[in-house]
Amino acid sequence: MLDLKALGPAVAAMLRDNMGLKVGESLLVLADVPSADELARLDFEATEDFLDRIILARGVAAISAEAFPGTRIEFLPYPSVGQHGTEVPRAVAAKMKAASVVVAMTTYSLTHTRATAEAAGTGARIASMPGILARMFMPSGPMAVDYAAVRKETRFLAELMTRTKLVRVTSPGGTDLTFSLEGRKGGADDGFLNVPGTWGNLPAGEAFVAPVEGTAEGRLVVQKGWYPGLLEDLTFVFKGGLVAAVTGGGEVGRWFAEKLNLGTADGPERSRRNCAELGIGTNPNAKTPDNVLEAEKIRGTIHIAIGDSSHMGGLTESDLHEDFVIPKPDVYFDGEKVIAGGRSLA
Repeated sequence: MLDLKALGPAVAAMLRDNMGLKVGESLLVLADVPSADELARLDFEATEDFLDRIILARGVAAISAEAFPGTRIEFLPYPSVGQHGTEVPRAVAAKMKAASVVVAMTTYSLTHTRATAEAAGTGARIASMPGILARMFMPSGPMAVDYAAVRKETRFLAELMTRTKLVRVTSPGGTDLTFSLEGRKGGADDGFLNVPGTWGNLPAGEAFVAPVEGTAEGRLVVQKGWYPGLLEDLTFVFKGGLVAAVTGGGEVGRWFAEKLNLGTADGPERSRRNCAELGIGTNPNAKTPDNVLEAEKIRGTIHIAIGDSSHMGGLTESDLHEDFVIPKPDVYFDGEKVIAGGRSLA
């Protein structure tokens, strides 16, 4: 059972410190609700996880109403969109535009969507929290971190990315991937979303950048245990900036092979195959490898995404954005090793 009293201080701190919520503003708390088809298809553990998140979102709305009297608060459940990066219903997008602060406590990510970008364009401050769990708010969890220290490291890495032209990433698991960053600007998801028009993840802690389209070459190996439900290693082969082959990964690999539909030359499948992001984790309290929201923030990891890059400075629009976390990588910026086995040398 959700303990609202235990969660209260951490939720209030998030809204006050990370989001800058003030009396007289409006807060929108979002949760996605699985369809009947999803409930029939998902296994028991995934179903329980989905429903726990809805209860958590409703609890956060209740805590917010008590902690911020005078603030207009709405809890809005909406039908699941079924995958990360897919647009929400128009009525939900309109509500996001009208809110001062949006907290999206969803199963499927809204981070890289037009709805988030347009709401930020109207001045909303948006925390996208796909896969959020109540334990993340507890002491020693990734929300209970020194965000001032996270901000310093994250912004340093973002500036380093901005100055870099060529990246190579290798890992003990078999990843060996190169791509260009020339002309691209690094971003800092540092946990401070208190300025109008800002958006990012909570828990936070990553520097990110969009690789130049058409430049990614090599292989990305996602090791078992480092993606939800992944029981064997999964390999993506990139050629000309796009995924050209998917091997291994069991059921997860078969799902991605179907979504990417490598036999098609154009259409939504092509945009889904784009090498979309390099991220570097900077949150020392992030630990869990198979929760993507938390795993991509783990200090000592990097992540590579496929699909949409348009909301982080890239040119590719897609209905998909999926992140794959790589532990203990070696990373080279313009031939210089800046990360060795996950440890920063910069």
